[in-house]
Amino acid sequence: MHHLWAPRIILGLTAAALATAADLPTKRGLAYIQDENTNPDDSRIMLSDESLISWYYTWSRNMARAVGDSVRFVPLLHNLDDTSDRQLASTLDRTPESSTHLLSFNEPDGETDSGGSAISPRDAAEAYIQHIAPLRTESGDRKRTWKVSHPCVTGSPRGLDWLRDFNESCWDIDKDNGCPTDFVAVHWYGDQYGLRGWLGDVRDLYSNGKDMAGRGVDGKDLKYWVTEMAMPKADDKTTFAMMNESLDYLDKQDWVEAYAWFGAFRSSNANEWTGNKVSLLDSSGGLTDIGALYLGGEERGFKKGMGGVRKGVLQRT
Repeated sequence: MHHLWAPRIILGLTAAALATAADLPTKRGLAYIQDENTNPDDSRIMLSDESLISWYYTWSRNMARAVGDSVRFVPLLHNLDDTSDRQLASTLDRTPESSTHLLSFNEPDGETDSGGSAISPRDAAEAYIQHIAPLRTESGDRKRTWKVSHPCVTGSPRGLDWLRDFNESCWDIDKDNGCPTDFVAVHWYGDQYGLRGWLGDVRDLYSNGKDMAGRGVDGKDLKYWVTEMAMPKADDKTTFAMMNESLDYLDKQDWVEAYAWFGAFRSSNANEWTGNKVSLLDSSGGLTDIGALYLGGEERGFKKGMGGVRKGVLQRT
């Protein structure tokens, strides 16, 4: 792992400067965990008026009650059961009209006990062709269309191998179309150099791989979403540096449409694998240093300790 220096704080980015081709006001989003440990009031500071957050997802098809449609919701079909559910179409139809993008299969090369979906490339290809790809076009009574992603693998050689096998299965099952996609979602845990390298590896695969994006889609023109990223088990200084430099890099790439930091929770709710330095909020619900940076920094009025039990911030309406 490369050594990270403490860089200058990169601020001064306006919401307009961060606008994306996906019609999002900014690229910045929330990977929002909705469980019994989540304090619904925590979303107030993260979604306050000056925050750069413009979208969120919940690793599921369901919006978070505390967030609702205050920013754009992006549903995710986490596993095979989600795709074969008879209520899928009606569930998606109930999402706000602002929801236009759909994520598929969370870390299918990973195990379920670590948040993955443990799906073989062949099974994923069959489900994608039968249930996900059709959502891209109108059909019968279904008038709503979605921009869909390929499955999001772990940031590892195993993940790349899984994507290659998935592509082979796609073309084996549907020799005319493969598995057409509109964008690619990736995960990364590590330093900022590794993030750049991983994005380069995935882009190379889709740009140079055999019809990786499916019939009629040029892999070289694909957009990318980083739906999980963090610096696990590092100290405050290193974590801050990784976020600071990564945000600057991602905001400057026109092929990156959106990204979400893994850490939209209190430090007391962090898992053992990432450690609590990735948390955007402290144990009382106030902003950490990286939380203030992620929302826009001092130039947008965010400082360490804001929110939580210290100072209420009105949610945008």
